[in-house]
Amino acid sequence: MRAMRKTLTSIVRDCAPRDGQPSPLAEPTVENIRMCLGMISAREAELAESLGLARNERPHYSDEPPAAEVLQFVAPTGRKDN
Repeated sequence: MRAMRKTLTSIVRDCAPRDGQPSPLAEPTVENIRMCLGMISAREAELAESLGLARNERPHYSDEPPAAEVLQFVAPTGRKDN
């Protein structure tokens, strides 16, 4: 999946029109590429879900410190105003 996505996006990048030039790709071809990338994305999401991964989860080293720290808040006890 990753190889197909990278190949399609490389083709699109290589064929991108330069400063005011028309696209060398026909509109139906562009739409077909969009549909293919959409199907690849949907399948990647299905695979991630079946593996229990978050969609935006990135690989990390086990000894890498977490990006965020969870804090525990304690509800204040009854306060007397004088």
